Amino acid sequence: MTNTIVDTDYGQVKGKTIDEVSVWKGIPYAKAPIGRLRFRPPQPPEPWEGIYDATMFGPVAIQPTKEIMSFLGNEHARMSEDCLNLNIWSPAADSKRRPVMVWIHGGAFMNGSGSSGTYDGTSFAANGDVIVVTFNYRLGVMGFLHLDDINDEYTSSGNCGILDQVAALKWVKENIDSFGGDPNRITVFGESAGAMSIGTLLAIPSAKGLFNQAILQSGAARNVLKSETAARVAKKILGNLGMDSKDLSALEEIPADKILKAAEHIPPMALGPVIDGLVIPEHPEIAIAKGSAQDIPVLIGTNKDEYRLFTFFDPTWEKIDETGMVHRLNKTLGPLWQGIEPHVMNQRLDRNLFEKVMSFQIFTFPAVRLAEQQVRYGSPVWMYRFDWESPVFDGGLKATHAMEIPFVWNSINKPEMERLIGDSPDQNIAKQMHQAWIAFAHNGSPNTPLLPDWEPYNLEARLTMLFNVESKVANDPERKERIIWKSASDVIK
Repeated sequence: MTNTIVDTDYGQVKGKTIDEVSVWKGIPYAKAPIGRLRFRPPQPPEPWEGIYDATMFGPVAIQPTKEIMSFLGNEHARMSEDCLNLNIWSPAADSKRRPVMVWIHGGAFMNGSGSSGTYDGTSFAANGDVIVVTFNYRLGVMGFLHLDDINDEYTSSGNCGILDQVAALKWVKENIDSFGGDPNRITVFGESAGAMSIGTLLAIPSAKGLFNQAILQSGAARNVLKSETAARVAKKILGNLGMDSKDLSALEEIPADKILKAAEHIPPMALGPVIDGLVIPEHPEIAIAKGSAQDIPVLIGTNKDEYRLFTFFDPTWEKIDETGMVHRLNKTLGPLWQGIEPHVMNQRLDRNLFEKVMSFQIFTFPAVRLAEQQVRYGSPVWMYRFDWESPVFDGGLKATHAMEIPFVWNSINKPEMERLIGDSPDQNIAKQMHQAWIAFAHNGSPNTPLLPDWEPYNLEARLTMLFNVESKVANDPERKERIIWKSASDVIK
């Protein structure tokens, strides 16, 4: 084990080299967003004297405890507002300019961290000769409280979490060459809210030029809030704090845990990126349709049974009947349900059908839309679907949301993964996905000798790689649903 000292724009950092992979942890990429910087855009870190000890992970973003996130391996140790730090894995801090992969973690914009054990970049660095970067960004009420429409002193507050991501990417762009990386070959990749973040980054001016390729796992460019919706949420939280919306200066002094408590009953995904006219000028899907990301190769996909994760641990499903399901669908989908209902009501409306509808609406259809928008500009796009079903809970989880992550990271043998994927997952799938992601970072194409020939997505064949024990390419595998959703969506435009 040897120490590795590297120069950055802000000072020297010291990491560790273990088994021929060098790692730097907890490097600050922005000032602590506390006091006057709370609910404000990130600022560059202060330069430091001497050598910064980057041998331990830094604090993670302050966040509530969620049972489902704990099941997925999320860690809550050392939470702090002073969380804007990043981690780097590299084969060597030399002059070789390797592809860089920057991971944006998921967690519904509410939970998660870049230091989760699942996101250990060692395998990527050792097996793929790539640099891996993970980082934390402000979450939930601390990262997405839209105060702009309430008090103009807090411009862009509803998108602080996105601006943190932009700041991290700028830091990588400006410093990664010192760690053996190529600042002109940066691939962003992320899952769930991380992929939804990338869908936003593909669309916004401040992220232009900070990355060259994108991988979106179970997320696209749809999950943003209208400013009026986000403002209502903010007013509700301020009301819970007993605050006068005209004077918000007290927000800088209130203990963070009190602010978190004021937001604890806010519905899922009600705190997230906001179309504020400044950071996010327009809906990302509209911007991408206009060509905002036309020069960015994209690898995008979903899991076969995405929504199973969200019903499996919900005890209310034991009591809900068909009428209750229709009510939930109507409430969730609104006018869209009227267009979809005639096509599904001849089927048994049970939990499986509900999950299928929700999976397609929240994950698959937005992914298809983003792919279509990119393809129309001639941008290379590869589509995948993860079909492998976990054996845990007697197969109850199926190929649910987040199931692909340990296969992508080649971390399936980590002890904490057993509760999600069992004790003997298929190593071949991990090799295939891990190497496909590495190939994409190197070449802009996920093709490897381990997989069947995988042609780019187009609007005719719509070729999709189905990852499983026997991976294969399928033509337009969910054609029926795609046509139904397009028809229903066009009617309500």
